[in-house]
Amino acid sequence: MDLKQGNITLGELLDDPRSHAVLQRRFPSALRHPLAGAARTVTLEQLLAVASAWLPRRKLDEALEELRRV
Repeated sequence: MDLKQGNITLGELLDDPRSHAVLQRRFPSALRHPLAGAARTVTLEQLLAVASAWLPRRKLDEALEELRRV
């Protein structure tokens, strides 16, 4: 998948069934968060910057690699 150099939005990722499945499998609790819907305009780059405070970089890198392959 073309991640648009990190400028793809969370909404675009969630609207694509393949990337939605990856995010659901890797970060199920994040997708159930009440603010997940409000974050649809956040870019992947912005999301990674915030998520890196709570998640190991390795986990994020693995998810990115899987998103690139779908």
